[in-house]
Amino acid sequence: MGSYILKRLLLMVPTLFGVLLVSFVVIQFVPGGPVEQMVSQLQGRAAGGEGPSAGGSAYRGRQGLSAQQVNEIRALYGFDKPPVERFWQMLKAFATFDLGQSFYQRKAVWELVKEKLPVSISLGLWTFFISYLIAVPLGVAKAVRAGSRFDFVTTLIVLIGYAIPGFVLGVALLVVFGGQLQWFPLRGLTSANWAQLSWGARIVDYLWHIVLPVTAMVLGSFAVTAMLTKNAFLEEIRKQYVLTARAKGLREKQILWKHVMRNALIPIITGFPAAFIGAFFTGSLLIETLFSLDGLGLLSYESVIRRDYPVVLGTLYLFTLIGLVTKLISDLCYVWVDPRVKFD
Repeated sequence: MGSYILKRLLLMVPTLFGVLLVSFVVIQFVPGGPVEQMVSQLQGRAAGGEGPSAGGSAYRGRQGLSAQQVNEIRALYGFDKPPVERFWQMLKAFATFDLGQSFYQRKAVWELVKEKLPVSISLGLWTFFISYLIAVPLGVAKAVRAGSRFDFVTTLIVLIGYAIPGFVLGVALLVVFGGQLQWFPLRGLTSANWAQLSWGARIVDYLWHIVLPVTAMVLGSFAVTAMLTKNAFLEEIRKQYVLTARAKGLREKQILWKHVMRNALIPIITGFPAAFIGAFFTGSLLIETLFSLDGLGLLSYESVIRRDYPVVLGTLYLFTLIGLVTKLISDLCYVWVDPRVKFD
């Protein structure tokens, strides 16, 4: 196992390099970068408001600015250096986990990520725990009652829920429960006077605000886990050792929870680390935008739109690294859950 872990760790290096290289190359050909945006804004101010703020967002070249001024702007954003040198400097910074500084928000990328994490953690963790708490028992119940009316009805409900996009459900929840009935707030993670509330009132206020966004995210996320649990249990129930246990006179509950459960939950448990770690960095752009939640999803979208390249590449590096490590942990869980698995 030690050699396998070492190989996987070494393979992360070219994987990270490839992801960053492809992203960096693509960025070089994307129009409307920070230099062009700054030049356009300066031209708009010089022309008395004829710029992006006045509706003229098209870049018309370097009219009104000298070549020296444009070069100073390029140097300000680091575009005065060749692409190869800029890419190499970025790699050296990432090697020390220096993700750079945002072009527009004048903050370090690490600070921006830490600012947005509470929102994404709130949505991700609640979605993760609620999904597993619903999906696993539901999958077991469906497997035990396979072919029954309960199995048919729940499968229909799960598939319908899976087919409805989260943002469509979110709109419906906002219109019905936030607008017409006014049972839940329409926006934000807490109320404006949250700091003045008592601890008990703060908890109630927080839970009151996350009901609708978490519901919109949970509906589709638990469907895959529920069906996976059902199929895993059905496969184990049909195996020879279950028939042998029944022939020995063991009770069905004892067979199900003591023997079948240990083997059927292997695919669920091995995917648990990836789902749990991913919950900390879950960023749903549409849900966050719909409910006015300033999380990682909205940060990533705004960074791409505004061509804030340090934020784009810094968060890409961070999330890719976390994803690779989490994938390795998930693979190692196979051995922990089932010692029969051999990596060679």
